[in-house]
Amino acid sequence: MERKKKKSAEGGTIDVIGIMDRIPHRYPMLLIDRVVDMVKAESCTGIKNVTANEPFFQGHFPTRPIMPGVLIIEAMAQTAATLVVDSLEGVDAATHIVYFMTIDNARFRRPVVPGDQLHIKVKKERHRGNVWKFRGEAFVDDALCAEATYTAMLVPDSERAIVNDN
Repeated sequence: MERKKKKSAEGGTIDVIGIMDRIPHRYPMLLIDRVVDMVKAESCTGIKNVTANEPFFQGHFPTRPIMPGVLIIEAMAQTAATLVVDSLEGVDAATHIVYFMTIDNARFRRPVVPGDQLHIKVKKERHRGNVWKFRGEAFVDDALCAEATYTAMLVPDSERAIVNDN
């Protein structure tokens, strides 16, 4: 039985299954566990529960595990992609994919370590056609850990759509 993909309610929550309905990422590259405070086509907050079992901690760094900054930026992008896909009718992980175009002004302010809960706040700065620009900030408690501005493009995934139609 196929699960009906539903869009989130304004201000609502999307669980990890709903995130996987919207973006193609899977473990170990799915870097958000939940999306909350959804304001359609405008903003939301991604939640990442950082655990000692994350595969990247084996090498970054074994005696002092720190979440790599590039993965925090990737979590921002996944949060924004979930927002974009959730905001548009007829769009989901089977029909479209969101690609990075640019990453600007990335700053890393504080290490993220096992046991932290990362709150990734994304806000749309601009949207024209299939191109979206976001500002992302990642917090642990009230401490800013990372920030960046980035642009992404929503692209039909026609190859996958053809495979799924058969």
